[in-house]
Amino acid sequence: MNYERVSAYVGEDDYVIYCDSGLKHRTNLHRQPNLIVGDFDSHENPYLDIETIVLPCEKDDTDTVFAVKEAVKRGFTDFLLIGVVGARLDHTLGNIYVLEYLSSLGLTGKIVDDYSEMEYVTSAPALVEDSFSYFSTINISGVTRNISIENAKYPLHNAEIQSGYQYGISNEVLPGKTAKITVGEGSVLLIKVFK
Repeated sequence: MNYERVSAYVGEDDYVIYCDSGLKHRTNLHRQPNLIVGDFDSHENPYLDIETIVLPCEKDDTDTVFAVKEAVKRGFTDFLLIGVVGARLDHTLGNIYVLEYLSSLGLTGKIVDDYSEMEYVTSAPALVEDSFSYFSTINISGVTRNISIENAKYPLHNAEIQSGYQYGISNEVLPGKTAKITVGEGSVLLIKVFK
């Protein structure tokens, strides 16, 4: 994990939840947990003097999904998920759909890994600075209509992307500009690739 990059996204006053094997990054992130959640099948319970929710190994929700639902119950509205994409494609896809879950509740979420920043775009416009190498707009469900992209190498105007045919991959922001993505109906997963 690129700790310097990821740490730049975490504010000093942010409420931090570590899930199970995420605890192995605690020292390098220099952030103590406010809450620990996990079934501890991939990291041992550290038994810290911090609120800890121990989950059963056999359950419907992953540790990450449970932690997000718990944070929603506690009134949080803006989420940053770190370390949730990687070698396990099943977990990666499940965690990407957490962004859709948050959006369905009217909440915001972002995933950051070593390579990219991801967010779910619905009715509110999304911006991409030219500090990113590339960006992609992926439709992960159904049909998305009236997609417009401004200030990009491949602009769109009132376009449609179906989940079965993805053509919004590897776009570029015009130098010195900020790309703007708007969606009229449906949603897209916006992936911004770091330089």
